[in-house]
Amino acid sequence: MSVQLSEGAIAAIMQGEDVSKPVLQVIVSIFRYLLSQSNTRAIATGNGPPRYRMLMSDGVNTLSSFMLATQLNSLVEEERLVAHCICQVNKFYVNSLKDGRRVVILMDLNVLKTADKVGGNIGNPVPYNEGQGQQRSSAPAANPAPGKPQQQNGNMSVAGPAAPKYHAPSNQFGKASAPNLLKTPGGSQVKVVPIASLNPYQSKWTICARVTQKGQIRTWSNSRGEGKLFSIELVDESGEIRATAFNDQADKFFPLIELNKVYYFSKGTLKSANKQYTAVKNDYEITFTSETSVVPCDDAQHLPSVQFDFVSISDLENTPKDSIVDVIGICKSYEDVTKIIVRANNREVSKRNVHLMDTSGKLVTATLWGNEAEQFDGSRQPVIAIKGARVSDFGGRSLSVLSSSTVIINPDSPEAFKLRGWFDSEGQLLECTSISDVRGGPAAGANTNWKTLFEAKAENLGQGDRADYFSCVGTVVHLRKENCMYQACPSQDCNKKVIDQQNGLYRCEKCDREFPNFKYRMMLLVTIADCLEYQWVTCFQDTAEFILGQKAAFLGELKEKNEQAFEEVFQNANFNTYEFRIRVKLETYNDESRIKATAVDVKPVNYREYSKRLIASIRRNAQLG
Repeated sequence: MSVQLSEGAIAAIMQGEDVSKPVLQVIVSIFRYLLSQSNTRAIATGNGPPRYRMLMSDGVNTLSSFMLATQLNSLVEEERLVAHCICQVNKFYVNSLKDGRRVVILMDLNVLKTADKVGGNIGNPVPYNEGQGQQRSSAPAANPAPGKPQQQNGNMSVAGPAAPKYHAPSNQFGKASAPNLLKTPGGSQVKVVPIASLNPYQSKWTICARVTQKGQIRTWSNSRGEGKLFSIELVDESGEIRATAFNDQADKFFPLIELNKVYYFSKGTLKSANKQYTAVKNDYEITFTSETSVVPCDDAQHLPSVQFDFVSISDLENTPKDSIVDVIGICKSYEDVTKIIVRANNREVSKRNVHLMDTSGKLVTATLWGNEAEQFDGSRQPVIAIKGARVSDFGGRSLSVLSSSTVIINPDSPEAFKLRGWFDSEGQLLECTSISDVRGGPAAGANTNWKTLFEAKAENLGQGDRADYFSCVGTVVHLRKENCMYQACPSQDCNKKVIDQQNGLYRCEKCDREFPNFKYRMMLLVTIADCLEYQWVTCFQDTAEFILGQKAAFLGELKEKNEQAFEEVFQNANFNTYEFRIRVKLETYNDESRIKATAVDVKPVNYREYSKRLIASIRRNAQLG
């Protein structure tokens, strides 16, 4: 069998005909800008990857306006796409540049014959001049060198599958697939191109894409002025891209664009994407301009929705800080919504931590913000898919959901179905290991990193440079009521002990003020025990009040007025069992080092989850036995 170049294909492509899988040759580097034998020219694209331009031949004409899509760069870098090799172009698009020139973007191709098996140029092609149709060289082909394949009708025959022969201009080209067309208000038609073919060298383009993420309008103010913006993420069958509208364009398009709807987007500036702020898999991003047009499309239900590139939770341990990743996991547990004040603008926002687990058996804490935090319901342990979460090194490894992130609850995807089946059959019985709070910081309220008190001591938790955190189930066996309360500064943000001036006033050295009153603060020492070990634990205000079942103010009043009732409160608190979240750290006092344990959270035992952990532990021990 032999491979024949698709004669006339270049002319047909440039004249707008539909050409199905033409076979072309990368020719000898005959122009000064072509580098070495690869016959490619790397074009600088700012922070993005290089774009390679090539000179190719169909045996009749040559054209230097071929450009590789970035996903094919490896063919050049691995020296597979070099001079004289023969390629079959499976997918391409023709784009118009600002100066009127046209570029053929090669989206997919196969190298049919390597350069060493071809041996040289095929035929005597001449440069293609747009508007003059197919051109043939009048010079006869030189006699082939001995041992080289024989030229037949302008094509050189080499072993391999036969390719179709093109005679342009003609109507013989089969319609591989009719292009999508958008009718403009003036009645003309505009060709729709795929997202994957967009590049900064285009001035006029139209894409048809689904909006898979829409951020809120954000404002900024700096030395250069003030402004506003919002961003969206767009997806079609070829890929995805991020688009941003500023100021007037933000006001214009924000109310028009709806999440998960499909639109035609035309005209806009393309620039290299800033990978620090997005996980969208595209080297470029769109900026809307005054010429940008957005038109609804009602006939594109086939377009995909959000595209994910999931990272295993266990792999996050080795993922660099501030990386943008996609994750999917079961909501193993979640915390209540809290309010925090953002220092930058003194604005109050809602925050909620959720703890995600996947088949790796690892668990990570993800933080939701704003409306997503307030509206989240994890009571039925849903599957959560997050696109574009930022990796933090706070407390090991954790995730933060950004304004540009997309959160989908129970997504309709194979990954979600597989994860749900695994969790329901065996995952819920596993004792998962948290990568967010084993070292260096708590994930408050997360019932993870479960240990017995004996295991915590045997593993020397707290002996390192940073504090360690673990959870346990323990029973209160003793409470030291002596010095468990003190009179503190009544200021909201101060808990410093006050000095009784014996004149009806109480002085706070920290605030450097005297007050007519004080508030009671608690610092309760408790001994807890499990089946193997015991531990002294310090409980401050909230955890102490929870264990005693009374507020500090009431206990202070009770201690002054009814000592017996005060004693009964402590007696009733004994021999109750709780889930403890404990911080352990080696501290030195008077040249003596010892482990200090502090209860950062105390809550009732969730016996359902506790039983699952016990069953999993029994199974592990049975396998070891």
